[in-house]
Amino acid sequence: MTLFVAKLIWGLGCIAYYIIRYPHQRRARKTPVADRRERIREQTLMAISYTGLFVVPLIYVLTDQPKFADYAFHPVRAWLGTFILIAGMALLHRTHRDLGRAWSITLEVRQQHALVTRGIYEKLRHPMYASFWLWAISQALLLPNWIAGLSGIVGFGTLFFARVGHEERMMLETFGDEYRAYMARTYRLIPGIY
Repeated sequence: MTLFVAKLIWGLGCIAYYIIRYPHQRRARKTPVADRRERIREQTLMAISYTGLFVVPLIYVLTDQPKFADYAFHPVRAWLGTFILIAGMALLHRTHRDLGRAWSITLEVRQQHALVTRGIYEKLRHPMYASFWLWAISQALLLPNWIAGLSGIVGFGTLFFARVGHEERMMLETFGDEYRAYMARTYRLIPGIY
């Protein structure tokens, strides 16, 4: 594994993300929204996450900037990042498949929205967030630059910690005791831990 290959793998991860998400995003646009929350706040959080997971690392991949933040490349770390990226994209695909029409990129409840508790959602309440954490971790392992590598963790971490509580409150307001019971038998992100 070389740095060039690691950068290429990061780029292929971005393409995989788009391929996985695009059909679900098209379908979601056709499903009417019943409740949309904090639109400006949500767009800001999405922009921060997008910047960390795509814009900053893309600048590094294309220009090697900022050079002052580089550290030594290690192939073993890049291989680990590759496997974590594959796991993250597989989880993202599974999450979209299990969510179906209930998926939304921001805090929204769709008309005729049903609580999804099957598939990966039997164990985790937020597997899509788990997939993005895996993507961010893989980026840190693939790109040996303190800014570009860690920008995904910072960018997505900002979105996650600012959003997850709001999302769970919205789900409690929408589904009440059904969601409370679901919370009691599942974990937020990591089975058996959190």
